[in-house]
Amino acid sequence: MMIRQTAALAMAFIQSAGVNAETALAPVARSGVCVTNGAVAASPGGVMRIDSPSSRAVVPASDGRVAELRFRFLGPTVGTKPLASGELRRQIGLKLKAQDTCNLVYAMWHIEPDQKVAVSVKRNPGMSTNAACDAHGYVNLRPAAAVEPAPIRQGEWHVLRAELSGASLTVTADGKVAWRGVLPSLADEFDGPAGLRTDNARFDFAFSARAGRQAAAVPCRTGAGD
Repeated sequence: MMIRQTAALAMAFIQSAGVNAETALAPVARSGVCVTNGAVAASPGGVMRIDSPSSRAVVPASDGRVAELRFRFLGPTVGTKPLASGELRRQIGLKLKAQDTCNLVYAMWHIEPDQKVAVSVKRNPGMSTNAACDAHGYVNLRPAAAVEPAPIRQGEWHVLRAELSGASLTVTADGKVAWRGVLPSLADEFDGPAGLRTDNARFDFAFSARAGRQAAAVPCRTGAGD
């Protein structure tokens, strides 16, 4: 069942990507998104919507190195879910090399209480579920260069893009470099597709990624995320 479901996700992604699916950034349909926590709904106009306080998803057919989110902040969610630290943060961001919920790279755009782009590596060897790793294993990275993006206001559209070349990561916010730096060697110890994460905020969004060949090895495990 998982293999068939994964194959369907991969086909949906590739069909939406067009002729240059393996080399170019391509739009991802809702059918190509594996939601591991929360809910992602299809909306008119080819966009998707998130209303849940905590949402996590991956695109199994992506290569995990380049991804882009075009999003519109719709305001706070009805309910809230503080981070493990107790902070109530509203944010949206990209996952790269998302082997599972315990081993991946995050590029997050904070909306409240601060406004910045932050990058972290989450590494928990031998663990693959939130029940096992919870909020452990995070390493917050310092950029070689960073510019604070403009505050996000409700109803405005923005674009967050992350591109990993070797160990060098560049994250842009609305076309401007917001974070640039080098990932630590521990990020070489895992691999996986691209994805997205949101906390305590509602969004309309479109997701684009570069196609990869690892879909067959990344089954959609609904409910596996934190």
